[in-house]
Amino acid sequence: MILETIIVGALQANCYVCGCARTRQAVVIDPGDNASAIIETLGRHNLSLSRIVATHAHFDHVLAAQSLQEVTGAPFYIHPADRPILAAMRQTTLAWMGYDPGELPQVSGDLTAGDVITIGDLALEVRPTPGHSPGGVTFVDYAGRRAFTGDALFAGSIGRTDLPGGAIETLLAGIRSQILSLPDDYAVLPGHGPASTVGEERRTNSFLMHPSSFEFWR
Repeated sequence: MILETIIVGALQANCYVCGCARTRQAVVIDPGDNASAIIETLGRHNLSLSRIVATHAHFDHVLAAQSLQEVTGAPFYIHPADRPILAAMRQTTLAWMGYDPGELPQVSGDLTAGDVITIGDLALEVRPTPGHSPGGVTFVDYAGRRAFTGDALFAGSIGRTDLPGGAIETLLAGIRSQILSLPDDYAVLPGHGPASTVGEERRTNSFLMHPSSFEFWR
């Protein structure tokens, strides 16, 4: 599999370009901004974008989705519980960043628990990890032994839950059942910051071992 991480936007989100080396088809995970850099990466690998997906609908993970749709015609998918967050993105971006991002992306379909996104030889299972947002999901690539965790789980931390629809108990339950249930060697590819592994987070993430120490940081 072809995998590139592009750090995008003012909040330095991780956008992942995942491609099938055999079919040259690709999926983009969390296109948070910088559509031109994402398109350049696709072109450099001779990849055709088949699907755009988001781990959740906060603006720093979806700002470039509409531009990618316009250029490539690729469909865009989120969890239905996050559709209201997407609908409010223009107001949210104005409040946080001081500018109007313009037209919203068109949602082509829903991500639900157990769905498998198949792009050539690449398969990503959708696992529900709400709590940072109502419809947060994690994408698990079993062949590559990796999990794209969005803003649920970071290296050494977890997502904030003080935003609308957030819930700390829900987030912790989802992390434990849907991410920490994976083998220790699975890579954790988060929505911000460096990569880690399931085992490393299980052993050392103080927010998981001592939830009362939770601090908001994203």
